[in-house]
Amino acid sequence: MAKESAKARARKRIATVARYAEKRKALKAAGDYEGLDKLPRDASPVRLHNRDMIDGRPRGYMRKFGISRVRFREMALAGKIPGVTKSSW
Repeated sequence: MAKESAKARARKRIATVARYAEKRKALKAAGDYEGLDKLPRDASPVRLHNRDMIDGRPRGYMRKFGISRVRFREMALAGKIPGVTKSSW
């Protein structure tokens, strides 16, 4: 489980990216790189990092499900993810 401060910081970055998305798009289209420099650093979508939606784990993220590999395994074995079964051969 990630620290609450790390999860809050990630949520704040997501909100900042969304807030400045239109402005960034307009500045990039105009080629105004000095204007882009004046925006907050966290306004850039490159600074976002995928985190587990449930516990905020930053590593082992599975994009298709939006959760980490550890949480995926727990949920799959419990039958909480539709269409996912444990393989056997």
